[in-house]
Amino acid sequence: MNGPLLLEAVTKGYAGTTVLHGVDLRVEPGRVHGLVGENGAGKSTLLKVLSGVTAPGSGRIVVGGAAVRLDSPRTALAHGIALVTQEVALVPRLTVLENVFLGRWAHRAGWWRPGDDRRRLGGLLRRTGFSLDADRPVRELTVADQQRVEILRALASGARVLALDEPTALLPRADAGRLLELLRALAADGLAVVLVSHRLEEVLSACDVVTVLRDGRHVLTAPAARQTPRSLVAHMVGRPMDVLYPEPAPVAADAPVVLSATGLPQVERLEVRAGEIVGLAGLVGSGRSAVLRLLFGADRRTGGHVAVEDRPVRPASPRHAIAQGMALVPESRKEQGLVLVRSLRENLALAGLSTRQRAGFVRRAAESREVGRWLDRLDIRAADLGGRTAGLSGGNQQKAMFGKWLTREPKVLLVDEPTRGVDVVVKVEIHRLLVDLAARGVAVLMVSSEIEEVLGLSHRVLVMREGRVAGAFARGAAREDVMELAFAGRPQ
Repeated sequence: MNGPLLLEAVTKGYAGTTVLHGVDLRVEPGRVHGLVGENGAGKSTLLKVLSGVTAPGSGRIVVGGAAVRLDSPRTALAHGIALVTQEVALVPRLTVLENVFLGRWAHRAGWWRPGDDRRRLGGLLRRTGFSLDADRPVRELTVADQQRVEILRALASGARVLALDEPTALLPRADAGRLLELLRALAADGLAVVLVSHRLEEVLSACDVVTVLRDGRHVLTAPAARQTPRSLVAHMVGRPMDVLYPEPAPVAADAPVVLSATGLPQVERLEVRAGEIVGLAGLVGSGRSAVLRLLFGADRRTGGHVAVEDRPVRPASPRHAIAQGMALVPESRKEQGLVLVRSLRENLALAGLSTRQRAGFVRRAAESREVGRWLDRLDIRAADLGGRTAGLSGGNQQKAMFGKWLTREPKVLLVDEPTRGVDVVVKVEIHRLLVDLAARGVAVLMVSSEIEEVLGLSHRVLVMREGRVAGAFARGAAREDVMELAFAGRPQ
């Protein structure tokens, strides 16, 4: 691609709702260009227009000095533009080699020449520094390695513009850092890279230029070196905003124990009091999520005892856990938290359905009042309560997942990765929600991969390593001490 990629006065709408309002974007070769904004600001839609997934309503796209029509991903690839989405789009049963060159295999007289593709793959691996087994099925790879296969496939297509939508959202910190280093190296090699990410520190560290969208409009393009997380947030929401974690209210010394567990494989004794937020920290794979699932009965316990207000919770019985006042907000809204093909109204009403039935019939008026109450309280923005939840932004989906359980007014809230895949504005809203719930007496047990989130919200922090709690810290602990225990596992 000779010269920049230009989007000029691009608009896009769906079902009468305008998502992009005359957006301009200039993407230069040799640079990493960050794209930030709130959920629903139009970032993903802009990438879809850029990569041919959807056509703009008006405006034009200029590649190599000539206006082009990108009416399909194939056309975009022909112009050197490739998109890597957060949800990998690979063929699980095929190998790394087959996925990288899918549809573009080397052949002669109609016969595939795998040797040629192996040599091509070798060159790509050397270029990127990746270490992958060409013959391993993609379904056996980690999420990080699947992401690498996606990037290799884009490079194999001859992409000169590489657009990535939240590529680090599901990656551990170390893998995310390595990916960002690769993007910088690819830009230095002449590629134009467009990076969408909710992690503002990540954008500022990796990008040369950053563009802010707000409500589908372009509000800023500036050198990343001149911006801070606070300044970006101010542009994203249109006003200065405090991005610090809200201070949780102190827990009274005589506050009753709401959640208790003894004799679990991961933790010998666990107590969470009314109004307390307890954070579970540790590396990915340390067993944090397994603790929540055991407490909730989603996984069978082989021993131990779990109780809510001294009432035992049956092993492997989420139904009984819910009846006793427990709720679990899982880490994946797509696979575990919501029924995306159903409406927002149905999802919000789902967990409390049994409380609004009479003689087997749902009391619709009561359901509407309860759903409406949580829509307002959580500021869930949806044009149509009857529309599929899949059509909502990630932030609104995340808040809907909370709302589904809060309609039951739980006594114990188990939360796994409460702000994964949401922008900083929604993140602050969820932080305030958790602190507010604790202030109302809810016992909160929270898992998060973001150590700052755990330290910023929790009254106490339990650190897990290799499937067991290795030690505990009171509020105010140093990040370095928590991470040292997570890696070294020395008991406190």
